[in-house]
Amino acid sequence: MPVGPRPAARTAAMTPIGVERMGDAADAMRAADLLRLENLDTDLRPSTAALDASRTQPDEDDANSYLPFFGHDRLRRAASALVERNAGLPAGHLDWRRQCFVSAGGLSGILNVLLALIDPGDEVVMTSPSYVGLINRVRLAGGVPRFVALVPGPAGWRLDVEGIDRVVGPRTRAFLMMSPSMPTGAVLDVTEWQTLCDACIRADAWMIHDTAMQRLVFGLAPLIDPLSLPGMAERTVTVGAASKEYRMIGWRVGWVVCPLHAAEAIGRVMISNVVCPVGIAQQAVAVAIEGDDDGVAASTTIWQQRHDLLVNTLRPRFDVIPAHGGWSLLVDGTRLGLTGAQMSQRLLGHGVAATSMENWGLADTRRWLRLVFANEPLARLALTARRFDAAFGDTPPG
Repeated sequence: MPVGPRPAARTAAMTPIGVERMGDAADAMRAADLLRLENLDTDLRPSTAALDASRTQPDEDDANSYLPFFGHDRLRRAASALVERNAGLPAGHLDWRRQCFVSAGGLSGILNVLLALIDPGDEVVMTSPSYVGLINRVRLAGGVPRFVALVPGPAGWRLDVEGIDRVVGPRTRAFLMMSPSMPTGAVLDVTEWQTLCDACIRADAWMIHDTAMQRLVFGLAPLIDPLSLPGMAERTVTVGAASKEYRMIGWRVGWVVCPLHAAEAIGRVMISNVVCPVGIAQQAVAVAIEGDDDGVAASTTIWQQRHDLLVNTLRPRFDVIPAHGGWSLLVDGTRLGLTGAQMSQRLLGHGVAATSMENWGLADTRRWLRLVFANEPLARLALTARRFDAAFGDTPPG
């Protein structure tokens, strides 16, 4: 049979995410008792004010327009003010008219920033494990991911700071960092951030800061923003989203806040790629950001309770690495003699849908299985350990 034209070469290095396949398999089972730990969804609702604002928008003419191309003024002001607060900057420090762009979700913003700031062959420093959707966007933009390892330990993950200089070189154009990181839930401390920023300055590179989960930190984990560190204001691009912190996944709204000298290039890509974000969603996200009670702290408390339950009930039989924030944690299959994919397949037959981590960074990510704790209540999560025991009862540790 004729094969036809070949796909573009830029797609050759892009890999499956894994979540889409596991999600389809879980949906096909139509099993109400199946624990859905495979995808970054949450059962916690957005704020009442954001939901109320969403209901009004289909009747508003301004929501049914291509304009303004860069996003509604109210949302751009709110997103800029949020970035200022998180970085400890004075109110009004950022010029929202010139430095803020609304995107169709955070990942759309990430891709637009990469397209605007890196050239084919440029290298982008990332952590490993990292969300493969971020890795694929680097590759789609023509970039080459270079990975610094997150090192697991009984207390959680730490960045291999000594490994940073090994991956930074003359082709380094950007750092793409997320804290809490996804999928590990690693939260970078001040030493790790400072070491990364020092390397970024030496390389004269961009710092692309993915803040999708920035405030979802557990306990005393630090909230550090690279934008606040010396020498970083002129090279830090902040990309945020309503999906995680505000529990507004389906609204598909994000934002990019950048230095003035990057704004023209980023704005040109934003218009050329998506044209404009979802009109009927933007006012609701602005309301969520502006609200006196955005629900972030209360939601994080619930997610930490769920995280702690999994860690406490799965240990010591299974090698669970605690997260310090975010929506997910990882389980290491090495002691069981299994890859993450083998663990995932076995668990699906025992009522747990979970995604394996091959392709999510360096080669050793194939050992990891991800458990998302954001979408199941405590009563259902309490079933996880029993189902793990059933799935791996014939697999002695060691």
